[in-house]
Amino acid sequence: MNKAQFIAALSPHFNDSKKEAAHAVDIVFDTIVRTLSKGEDVMINDFGKFKKVDRKARMGRNPFTGETIKIKASKKARFLPAKGLKDVISGERKLGPAPKPAPKPVVKAKAVVKAAKKVVAKKAPAKKK
Repeated sequence: MNKAQFIAALSPHFNDSKKEAAHAVDIVFDTIVRTLSKGEDVMINDFGKFKKVDRKARMGRNPFTGETIKIKASKKARFLPAKGLKDVISGERKLGPAPKPAPKPVVKAKAVVKAAKKVVAKKAPAKKK
């Protein structure tokens, strides 16, 4: 599943608005990235933990030439799945039913027509000079 498919799957929960679903997804991803950049961990219960990891400098090999090279120290993001996620993936635990989108508000056509008539009736007649 890519980001567009993820947004499409969430849009029924946002009254079929892909724009609102995309905004929500962007906010979640942005919050995770900003928190990791500060050096803090992001723990989501029954899903997993995102954490920033410092990797030390080390020696490696160039696969084409076999030459030994020095690899610089770096910082990486790491995801550690929670036990709940591992259990679902391994089949030890079954998922419950997916959350259903909120029901769409029903607007009655008669109420809309009556409201429109009231607005038209409230207009003041033009004055003659």
